[in-house]
Parts: sequence; C-alpha cells; structure tokens
Amino acid sequence: MKQELPHEYIIIDEQGLPRTADAHFSPEISAEILRQLRFADNGAMLTEVSGQLALVEAFDEPFIGKAVAPPTKNIFWSLELPFQVRMKFLLSSLSCDEWDRFHGLTTEGIPFVLSDTAQNQLFDAVDEFSDDGLKYSGQEYAVPQWLSPNAEVQSESFWSNIYQTEKPGWDLGEPSPVLKDLLPRLKIPKSRVLVLGSGPGHDAAYFAEQGHVVTAVDISPEALKTSKANYPVLRNITWVEADIFKLPREWLGQFDVIFEHTCYCAINPALRSQLVKSWLQLLAPQGHLLGVFFAMEKRQGPPFGGSEWEIRQRLKERFHFLFWGRWRQSIARRNGLELAVYAQKKSE
Repeated sequence: MKQELPHEYIIIDEQGLPRTADAHFSPEISAEILRQLRFADNGAMLTEVSGQLALVEAFDEPFIGKAVAPPTKNIFWSLELPFQVRMKFLLSSLSCDEWDRFHGLTTEGIPFVLSDTAQNQLFDAVDEFSDDGLKYSGQEYAVPQWLSPNAEVQSESFWSNIYQTEKPGWDLGEPSPVLKDLLPRLKIPKSRVLVLGSGPGHDAAYFAEQGHVVTAVDISPEALKTSKANYPVLRNITWVEADIFKLPREWLGQFDVIFEHTCYCAINPALRSQLVKSWLQLLAPQGHLLGVFFAMEKRQGPPFGGSEWEIRQRLKERFHFLFWGRWRQSIARRNGLELAVYAQKKSE
C-alpha cells in the first residue's frame, strides 16, 4: 500500500538542524526528527514527530555528519549528527562530489554528507586516501562520484526509444504545476523564451499561450513529433531538433528567459556545469533563469538527483536569486521534491 504523504513540512537547514519556516525545534524534538527519518514511496524524505508524519525538505543531505570515528569491535563506523544523534555507516557507502565533499549512507539507508571537521577525522583515521579511494585496515575502498556519470543519455536514440516504447514518466500531460502557478505571479513581460529538453512540449506551449516568443529544443525527433501533435496551431513557437550542447552560435545572448524543467536532471551529471555555462551564454544581458529542479537523493538516473546546496553552488557566482523555494502544490508523486528558482544573470 502506498503511503499517503502528509501536509506538514519540516526543513533541515544547511547545518543539519530541523526547523519550521519560523523557528528551530527543541533539542529533544530535533533529535527525534533525525532518528525517525526515512524515505517515502516517491523518494522524498519523511519523519515522524510525536506520532505525526511530516515531509522533510533538506537543503543539503538530510544528515550532516559533525564527527566520525572508526570501528572498535566491528566493521561499522560511527557518525555523529547534531543533537548527539549517532548513526553507523560503512566505508563502502562513501562517494565524493565535485567539491570534494564526502557523501554516504547510514546503515538505515539515510544519506549524509560530512562536514569539514568530520572529513578531516576520516582522513586521519584511515591508512591512506587519494582522489579515487581509501585504504583502511589493509582493505581498499573505492570512492566513486556522488552522481554516477552516464554518457548513454547524451544520445538521441536513448530518448527516442523511450518515446517509441512507453509513455515517458516526465510527461504530465500538461505544463508543470509549478510553472502554471508561478509564471502569472512573476508578471514577466513579453519575452524571448528558450526551453531546452522540451520533451512533449507542454511547458513551451504554455509560455507561447501567454504571449511569449518561444524556441523549444529537443534532441529527439520523436519528442518533437509528440510536441507538434500536441500543439499544432501555435504560431509563436519554433520547434528545433538539436543537441542542447551544440546550438547555433547566433543564438548566443538572444534569450530573455530560459526555462529549466526535467532537463538538468536528465543529462549526464558530468555535464551540469557545462549546461549552466550554456545558460549564461544563451541569455541576453540581465536575462532570467526560471527553473523547476528536483531536490532528491538519486545517484543513478535519469532522472538524477541533486540538492539545493548543489544547485546553489553551481548558480551563485553568476546569478542573483530573486525567488528560491520548495513547491508544495504539485502532483502527489513530486510532493516534497521540487525546488523553484527564479534568478537573474549578473552583469559581466
């Protein structure tokens, strides 16, 4: 039986501290929140407080390791969290992101990331460490990349095969609920809008229906065939079959708004920084990025996971954040996972 997701929300901030939008919890309740963390059926995080279920919105990993200690009698390492909560983990669960931060899973399967202090303690405790792995007590442990690279998703045939053989999971049959709710509030003037990885075309068409001039790009001819069948009469939209990393040079600086939705999570994670660079090159001066990102734990994909911390890290040097927040009015299977970002490109 599938879980009914609750309507209460608990934030876990960048320091790993549980809170509401207005205040932190007491140490006792915070410890209970951390101990009760588990996954919901849709991949979101749940916890339980005094018998009440709540959805958890973690800015980084839900657990922030403050300290680690090697095994004393068995193979399990000790992980200390805030509020003196302690968990166990295995070295074999560790991975490393591109900012050289170590991530892992507790023995209960809950993701964590190590603080600088905890990571230095780990390095002091092991016999050897390098960019690729660790050695402890005579055994070597590989430390793979946090998000597993997958070059297969860079091919047109990968995506076209999905359209030919199944209903794509990202096709909601309508525009993103976040887009439909947020766009009218932003009151964006008539703009040149670029939608990369436009898929079945619902989001691109929604922009066109609001009066914007839209360019929608997808690598798959099958996706574009679906888009054109879905929206055959729209005049202010151009459907383009292209690799999003090989767009015409004359497009550089030509778009007022780039809309991101289910593209960032679908590409090879090794290309995420390149995608951000492309956004910057394609946007006009002081252009805007409007994104609906997934903040979830999923190392392999597509879709690939990510976190608010990771997205902020990629964007903060070149964008001003005008709106940043989790979206709580989406469809049930995305509840607790979506992050809405509206940001303006900084001046050179």
